[in-house]
Amino acid sequence: MRSGLPVVSADADRSASYGGDMAPAHHVPAPEFDVEGWIGTPSPLASLRGKVVLVEAFQMLCAGCVNYGIPQAQRVQRMFPNVAVVGLHTVFEHHEVTGPDALRVFLREFGVRFPVGIDRHDGGSIPVTMRTYGLEGTPSTLLFDRAGSLVFSHLGKVDDLALGVMIGQLIAQPDEPAGNASATTDSLVDQRE
Repeated sequence: MRSGLPVVSADADRSASYGGDMAPAHHVPAPEFDVEGWIGTPSPLASLRGKVVLVEAFQMLCAGCVNYGIPQAQRVQRMFPNVAVVGLHTVFEHHEVTGPDALRVFLREFGVRFPVGIDRHDGGSIPVTMRTYGLEGTPSTLLFDRAGSLVFSHLGKVDDLALGVMIGQLIAQPDEPAGNASATTDSLVDQRE
């Protein structure tokens, strides 16, 4: 599902926006999620520094999220126990039927065991974190290196093998800023579909 947000072009100033497919050229810690609360263990990004982090932004009424976004995040959690997996429930439509109580039932029914933050609304139609990161819709997959920099963001289905390679490369990196991850993840972005 698309939110109607503009696409961030490849030429956009990447230090000012975290949207689109990108990898920062310099280590810049990503902005913290602005959530109303957590289902599961609260997992703000700052608390996950030192780990590779996969975030799956989803809506529970999004067919793509249910069919491949959430199942892929669950596979990553099973296959990469040293990667932190976090969900971000970011609702830009059907607000009246997607509240925290319904989300708890949904997560239980689908066997989701990773923590899920509930993106905060500030009166606009697009939730705060979704806007901050320039996400175009759901499902959106985000990868952060161990330094806390966003190195990959994609709307829609991401090939399992390509995602696994990116995660493996991030895990294998020495503890240093994301600059080295940029070249590797940029080359995979073009091949993932």
